[in-house]
Amino acid sequence: MSEHFDTHLQELRRGTVVLACLQLLRTPGYGYNLLEQLAAHGFLTDANTLYPLLRRLEKQGFLTSEWNTEDSRPRKFYVTSAAGTSLADTLSRDWLDLTRSISSLTDDPGTPEEI
Repeated sequence: MSEHFDTHLQELRRGTVVLACLQLLRTPGYGYNLLEQLAAHGFLTDANTLYPLLRRLEKQGFLTSEWNTEDSRPRKFYVTSAAGTSLADTLSRDWLDLTRSISSLTDDPGTPEEI
């Protein structure tokens, strides 16, 4: 694939990772586990992308976090806040609307003569 093609794919996927994180973190999770979950669902994400995203979403109030120090290795667990849940619900509805709109552009309504 060309560099331009890859750039466009990256732009398209960037916003979907935000939505995927908000959806997955309705159940508390930590960074590395979230990377694995995202990958399992087809969202290949680099740790250098994910961790700043988590901090930004937390700063914006869409995630909350707390440290779990009970295990041998302390981990910061994130969970989607009420505002994050509302945002995820809105983004999901918009995503479905966009999907329908894009599909309508590629549906074959017939040849120009038939229209």
